[in-house]
Amino acid sequence: MGVSLTRAAQWTTASSGTGKLEFTPMNESLLKEILHFVEQFSSQHPQEAEHVFVEPLQWSTTLVASDFKTDYDISESVVQSHEKDSEGHPLLQLSPPNVYVRSFSQLSKLVHLADDKKLEEVRACLEENTDPMVKILGPSFASILEEEGTHTDGLSLVRKVQEEDQGKGSEVNVKLFLLLQNMDNQLLSQCLKETSEQVKLNPVTVKNEVELLKQFCSEGENRVLKSVRYTSDDEFSNGCRAPPWRQVLGEICYLVIEPLDTETLYITCSTAGVFLNGCIKQEGEESGYGRTSDIYKDLVTLLKSRSPHFSENINNQHFAVQELPSTQEIQHVESVDAEEQGQPQRSYEQQEKNVHEKARQQHSPNKAGGEKKYEPCPRWKNLGLMSPCGKAEGKKPSKSSGKEKSGEVQKKKLGPGAKTKMKAEFSVSSLPGRLSSQKIKTPAGAVPVDGFSESSSESEEEEEQPERRPESNTDLPPEYWQIQKLVKYLKGGNQTATVLTLCAMTDFNLMQETCQLAIRDVGGLEVLINLLDTDEVKCKIGSLKILRKISHNVQIRRTIIDMGGLQSIMKILDSPVKDLKALAAETIANVARFRRARRTVRQYGGIKKLVKLLDCVPNLVNLTANQEKDVEVARCGALALWSCSKSTKNKEAIRKAGGIPLLGRLLKSPRESMLIPVVGTLQECASEESYRIAIQSEGMIKDLVKNLSSDNDELQMHCASAIFKCAEDKQTRDLVRKYKGLQLLVSLLSKADNKQLLAAATGAIWKCSISMENVAKFQEYKALETLAGLLMDQPEEVLVNVVGALGEFAQIPANKATIRKCGGIKSLVNLLTGTNQALLVNVTKAVGACATDMDNMVIIDQLDGVRLVWSLLKNSSADVQSSAAWALCPCIKNAKDAGEMVRSLVGGLELIVNLLKSTNNEVLASICATIAQIAKDKENLAVLTDHGVVPLLAKLTNTTDDRLRRHLADAIGHCCMWGSNRASFGDAGAVAPLVRYLKSKDKAVHQSTAMALYQLSKDPNNCITMHGKGVVKPLIHIMGSDDEMLQEAAAGCVRNIRLLALANSKAQLFI
Repeated sequence: MGVSLTRAAQWTTASSGTGKLEFTPMNESLLKEILHFVEQFSSQHPQEAEHVFVEPLQWSTTLVASDFKTDYDISESVVQSHEKDSEGHPLLQLSPPNVYVRSFSQLSKLVHLADDKKLEEVRACLEENTDPMVKILGPSFASILEEEGTHTDGLSLVRKVQEEDQGKGSEVNVKLFLLLQNMDNQLLSQCLKETSEQVKLNPVTVKNEVELLKQFCSEGENRVLKSVRYTSDDEFSNGCRAPPWRQVLGEICYLVIEPLDTETLYITCSTAGVFLNGCIKQEGEESGYGRTSDIYKDLVTLLKSRSPHFSENINNQHFAVQELPSTQEIQHVESVDAEEQGQPQRSYEQQEKNVHEKARQQHSPNKAGGEKKYEPCPRWKNLGLMSPCGKAEGKKPSKSSGKEKSGEVQKKKLGPGAKTKMKAEFSVSSLPGRLSSQKIKTPAGAVPVDGFSESSSESEEEEEQPERRPESNTDLPPEYWQIQKLVKYLKGGNQTATVLTLCAMTDFNLMQETCQLAIRDVGGLEVLINLLDTDEVKCKIGSLKILRKISHNVQIRRTIIDMGGLQSIMKILDSPVKDLKALAAETIANVARFRRARRTVRQYGGIKKLVKLLDCVPNLVNLTANQEKDVEVARCGALALWSCSKSTKNKEAIRKAGGIPLLGRLLKSPRESMLIPVVGTLQECASEESYRIAIQSEGMIKDLVKNLSSDNDELQMHCASAIFKCAEDKQTRDLVRKYKGLQLLVSLLSKADNKQLLAAATGAIWKCSISMENVAKFQEYKALETLAGLLMDQPEEVLVNVVGALGEFAQIPANKATIRKCGGIKSLVNLLTGTNQALLVNVTKAVGACATDMDNMVIIDQLDGVRLVWSLLKNSSADVQSSAAWALCPCIKNAKDAGEMVRSLVGGLELIVNLLKSTNNEVLASICATIAQIAKDKENLAVLTDHGVVPLLAKLTNTTDDRLRRHLADAIGHCCMWGSNRASFGDAGAVAPLVRYLKSKDKAVHQSTAMALYQLSKDPNNCITMHGKGVVKPLIHIMGSDDEMLQEAAAGCVRNIRLLALANSKAQLFI
């Protein structure tokens, strides 16, 4: 779009605006925002949408001629729009594989036609039109931006534009210019926000490290650098010195460092690390931002790799640092050359923990005259993230032994067959904030990361949760130190001592956070994971029992993944020892509660292994001890699948592995402990159509209904949720009624204190009430009165379902009165002021259904409900717009003085007419239906005509959507009643397409079309057009219909055509 967006996007080359857009999360976010902007542009800014671009936007498209249906001239593979510019060029032209677009109106239509390829089209358009602002508004705008600069305020730019563009539609140009500039600013702000949430390094850490390096630039024997300086003296409020358009790429500042023994280094410091750039000497140089080296984790690491003199002398310095006056807290300066060691870079979150721990340790007295030595904390030593400098300092005695000692102990304890390598192999995706454009050195044999998608119901509940730690060591309970002692014994003992130590550790309350962190802080996680690779079953069982409990901790879950521990746990699923398999599956269930873990389970074949665990016979009355173990293994497997099923790709993997029939068999188990994970997995997977079909065909609906009568609230909730998702299908709704499930669902409404259960129960009732047979049953159980009482003081997830159910109940006339008597009308109208789009869709539907009752309509009018519904036409959601428009139809039809009510809404009619420019067929159909009701009042019809309703309706007549055709013809028929509108419709080309409507198979389309043709036939020129298009034959056929209104309309149209023909014959006789 504009300058800011061009710089914010991440490209495959160093210079933005060339090459291809990378497939990164930030780029995906930008593309989605641009797509939303383009889709909504025509409806929100109709005047600017018609503006013709100075040059067409051109790109290679995936669309073909068959994708274009109406409003276009199609000749073989070439497509041209009916709309043309002043020079006769089509505003859209497709000449495969290229497409040329000259207005936002056509651009909006094109992305709508692209359907599921919308993002691909937007991506291709931006890649091939690197400066779309120039093509849209002309090169004069580019020169203005270049002259004024990117930091100039908008008002001065507007004045400059008006001076340059006088007499050339400057007002529209300026508005369009401001809209695009505003969009740019929003995108830039969003990118900055996302970048700030995905940091590793931060400005404070970089600043402290720079101040540290400057101390080594002084004259004397300790001098290791000539100079260190920033390229810019200006510092932003967030501590960054990079320009805003580079900050969105994670860049913090730029440095020029002169070593003593090599050439000057030009360095970029970013949230991902530090690297050499293309020689940025001062602020404002655009050509040097590209990366010319690998990414290093900090400045010291980079300098050590580039300057032998620095590397040699800095180790002798021991980083003796004095307290900096500018900071209250000394930040941790990393000296670990992770890239050279082949180790992955640490996340920002982990660095921050290290900083706080060192800060606490530094409150204690220091040795050697108060000098403060910076060295990795014990838990990083245990992970093997030690540099040569760190090892040198690690020779001093400490509470935690080093890596080498730990390795020797493990070899002694576990025997020669055990694997003692460090479990610190990170995948690319395990590094928070990592951009795909960066080169990462990953361990050999790493599994490539594939894409992943999550359920709409899932949230990343564990992202960047802060770690709560005591302020000082004196606050730690004695259990913390006792567990740390046991971990030391675990590292140094033989097999017997290891088993005894594991047993002693299980005696502690491992669900307590302090105990969990004690194991992690002293390196116990590494030992526990290494034990899983031994051949000792007892050691494995003890280790898994501990891991199963401590993996409830968010931080420990992530550390297990970072160490590669999940892969070791999944290997145990193939063990012949059933106790091991059960413990491993239950541990996986705890660990797989965030996306990266779920993806790891799938990538390493864990889904198939977990599905195999489900194969048992759960419903026998008397089980042997061996069968009991099989059932327990299956239960744990179901728990693990439940956690994994929050990923869409995992759901498909479970289905392909044959998990559905096995889950169906376990659903017949009498044990609640088994049923909860099984039903939980099924209700997660029921969001996919393939699962809903399988649940119905495998006979699981009966079991789900049966378990609604359980005493366990959690089991009831999952069963109701599964029914809620499956009841989209009519056969499922019938089965729920057949198995007496409706009464059980109504009984759950009494548990109003359990909001999750209430949301699931009301959701199931809503979907089941789509069938009118079910509504009749619900009436017997007094469900309507109970639901009406739930319209107050409930969370939105409950209200959405309650209102949805009331909308279905209100389809029966008797229920409308019941809703009114229960005070439901007022509650519904009050909900129209909310912002939840799903709730607004259901509320407008319910209000519209209730408005068909005259008494209800009086209350709605008194409560100003019509104005509230009308205001929802401005909502950005097409679903809300269409639902509001449908609700207006009965409101206008049944209002006491509908004409005056509509006129009292300032700007309401203009808003209605502008929505005819929408690209959403459902919105168009609902607006046409509303116009048909409004046009029954002559004064309102006159206002609609003045707002240009006739050409906009005529423009829609080439549609092939029967639902839109029906209401469009109805609107045209009613709009013919004013002035010269009949002739205007004929002049706009609306008559010939209407004749084609008679070939539709929908009788409702025939009726509205015949009425419209009858009104249009009162104009002689329209009669000639109809006759030329062969309207008489289908009208004669329609005259044989059983519908009297249809008969009269068809006969009236034929009569008018015949009268014109007779008049013409008589005129010729007198010539």
